[in-house]
Amino acid sequence: MIGRITGTLIEKSPPVVCVDVNGLGYDIDVPMSTLYALPENGARVTLYTHLVVREDAHLLYGFATAAERAAFRELVKVSGIGARTALSVLSGLSVADLAQAITLQEAGRLIRVPGIGKKTAERLLLEMRGKLGADIGASAHPIQEGQADILNALLALGYSDKESQAALKALPEGVSVSDGIRLALKSLVR
Repeated sequence: MIGRITGTLIEKSPPVVCVDVNGLGYDIDVPMSTLYALPENGARVTLYTHLVVREDAHLLYGFATAAERAAFRELVKVSGIGARTALSVLSGLSVADLAQAITLQEAGRLIRVPGIGKKTAERLLLEMRGKLGADIGASAHPIQEGQADILNALLALGYSDKESQAALKALPEGVSVSDGIRLALKSLVR
């Protein structure tokens, strides 16, 4: 198993990057979150990797953090979730957001990821319950149950996960759901 690669980044062709290690170029599939974290071409880079050996190919997947790789490995264990879908999930959600969605059983956040439908999101939530713990990426800012309702309302109204999370952080502590939605919408309109 190839667990980590350190070398010179020579090419970025999303979702594939090429890393030169002592004259040997490795093509590595990466999620968009990792791609955005990479330096410019020619810089030294280290990626945590996961090797998949198939009958017709050896595929290498790379991640900026060990937490991303751990989440990827948990995702591909879910029936019906392949490596491409797992990369898509990690491209659409951070590991902390994924852990939070699983903990709060929020299928709506997963459905927003391209390639994830309602049934796949529900199966993912069911099979991954309790598998992404604090060591893999539980949120540094856990949200309370009332805030989960506010977050779901904002997501249903079409706001991005990032915008919704920022609006939640600006809310006073202990606000009711209806007041929280009203205040969050006011802050998002500005």
